[in-house]
Amino acid sequence: MPQPYVLLSAAVSLDGFLDDTGPERLLLSGPADFDRVDEVRAASDAILIGAGTLRTDNPRLLVNSPERRAARVAAGLPEYPLKVTVSASGELDPAARFWHTGGEKVVYTTDKGAERLHGLGLPTGPQGVAVVSVGPELEWTAVLDHLGDVRGIRHLMVEGGGRVHTQLLQQGLADEVQLAVAPLFVGEADAPRLFGTGAYPGGPKSRLRLLETRPVGDVVLIRYAPTVPGTGPAVSPADRHWLDLACTLAAACPPSRTAFSVGAVVVAADGTELARGHSREGDDPVVHAEEAALAKLDPTDPRLASATVYSSLEPCAHRASRPAPCARLVLDAGVRRVVTAWREPDTFVEDAAAGNAVLSAEGAEVVVVPEYEERAKAPNRHLLG
Repeated sequence: MPQPYVLLSAAVSLDGFLDDTGPERLLLSGPADFDRVDEVRAASDAILIGAGTLRTDNPRLLVNSPERRAARVAAGLPEYPLKVTVSASGELDPAARFWHTGGEKVVYTTDKGAERLHGLGLPTGPQGVAVVSVGPELEWTAVLDHLGDVRGIRHLMVEGGGRVHTQLLQQGLADEVQLAVAPLFVGEADAPRLFGTGAYPGGPKSRLRLLETRPVGDVVLIRYAPTVPGTGPAVSPADRHWLDLACTLAAACPPSRTAFSVGAVVVAADGTELARGHSREGDDPVVHAEEAALAKLDPTDPRLASATVYSSLEPCAHRASRPAPCARLVLDAGVRRVVTAWREPDTFVEDAAAGNAVLSAEGAEVVVVPEYEERAKAPNRHLLG
């Protein structure tokens, strides 16, 4: 199973702080935004906080609305989302409200942390706490893999703290950032900030994609999504976004009985969309998606060497309509990373599924994301028998 969709949720002051330095928690949101957060919780499969947030805030992490809890039960879901925390050391307070409210809980930790946690006397049973060690070190990819593969979590809401948010963003593991910006200033140098220093994917010139802005009471909700492609074989959240766009372009193709409908997008390493195309685009009845997209670019553009091509269908290795198949066009453009959803079937050409092999043989990284295969097939159902 794929890793969950990871949504980072936080409220911040206008100057970017999560809290002040006082003994009481600074309430940045108002009633309307608290209700919005409750709605997001109810729509999530799991809610995660870091050990620091568990210690300082002592939260319950509940869905407060009885109506929303009832709707979850009516839909065949647990009354509460799974509650998740992470702690490398396992040094957590067994009396914290997190353990004793709501439904199931899980804590991800290290081998040494698990030994400590098993000795705390945490609640057991159907509504109890599962302790999961991911090895000698606490790694986010292992946590997300376990949540997806073992727990079946598809949508994970992360409510902090700043260190957790920073790590997930810097490691390219966050699909979305939701910020509630409060109309006040903290202005204290020692107060906790939302995001820490360090390298983020794409560097300082990389811009996130704006999904939404709207007022919620006296705060403003801002939703962003990362755009920077992954590197190597790892699939980043932005990879899924761009491949989803390629599948959307495939659905826009003029229908054909003799060729597949395919969409393609070329994206620079900093997340800038360079070009897009789809099969039979414009007045060319035989143009392929990758060909249409690459034709819009200057072949000497230096960004191509580190770009990623997203194609809903494996770039072709054999072609009757033009001398150069798409796999060759991609290689000749200098691109060395291709992300695709669907291997080409032998509908029109024998041994059609060879494009990925051609790309790999010349040093290109080919990433197949099978969770998008059905979307890629959808506009081609009439060709698949």
